[in-house]
Amino acid sequence: MPVLPKRLSGFTVIPIAYPSSSHFIYARAHTPPKSKTLKSKNVLPEGRTLFLVNVPPDATEHELTLLFKDCGTVERVLFDFNSADAPEEYASDSDEEMDEAAEEFDTEARPRKKRKLQTSEPTPPKVISLPSPSLRTLRKTGSCAHLIFLDSSSLAKALSPPTSPKPWPSSEEPRGLSHYMAKYDNERPPLDTIKAHADSFMECFEFDLSKSKQEAKYRKGEAIVDEDGFTLVTRGGAYGQTLGGGVGVASKKFMLTGQIGGRKKKDKKKEKDAFYAFQKAEKQRKVILDMKNNFEADKQRIEKLKESRRFKPY
Repeated sequence: MPVLPKRLSGFTVIPIAYPSSSHFIYARAHTPPKSKTLKSKNVLPEGRTLFLVNVPPDATEHELTLLFKDCGTVERVLFDFNSADAPEEYASDSDEEMDEAAEEFDTEARPRKKRKLQTSEPTPPKVISLPSPSLRTLRKTGSCAHLIFLDSSSLAKALSPPTSPKPWPSSEEPRGLSHYMAKYDNERPPLDTIKAHADSFMECFEFDLSKSKQEAKYRKGEAIVDEDGFTLVTRGGAYGQTLGGGVGVASKKFMLTGQIGGRKKKDKKKEKDAFYAFQKAEKQRKVILDMKNNFEADKQRIEKLKESRRFKPY
């Protein structure tokens, strides 16, 4: 049997023993980025982070934590992590402590706002979710991971070459063919569960629909009557555009003059006379006929004038 190298291109070779096969993981200490912008995030602490390559595609955080349990306490496991795209949730403990201290200082310095009286509103129904058993996430072959230990001594122990292959820890989550069988069963829940999920979803939808209808009635000025039979009376605008309908609140203009203030009704838009092509043709034909009739009438009037002005000596 060939002797395996303990180190390869700066990586420590960690052999993994499965019940029927073997695997190799390559590990080295994480080197922080050179740019100042990425250093400021301080997501992966220097001296406590182990960088792993060729991680099994079905590995979980719990399994990697158990695999390096003999080296020390694992604080966090990050799969396929890129420090350039690091979200805020992966901020370091020191950054979190600074943020908490700043928030406490701001709350002490700022005056407290008065709490508004909360009106009792009906609680919306909850949607019964479908069963979702915890299944392992399958990643690409040869993926990488970062293990953050609690202290630097644990990192030194993890980088020391092992004398024998490490057995891969077993977990309750299904793997292999049982993983796909559990996924198949998860995608096809029983009919009773689907019916309960659909009924609860429709109840939530009807609740939201009735709430939106009530708000629409309020905006339109219709009467809003509660369960006890009381009509909602409110005043909106500068001097009281009554909303809610049914019962009105006197406006300032009515209190001074006794006149009911209302907006002027807009005139109805007149329809266009020549909108279609046949309407334009009829309009032009009518204009031409009117011009001809007027011309003939003018000719007759001129003839009458000429006859009346003729000199008749006898």
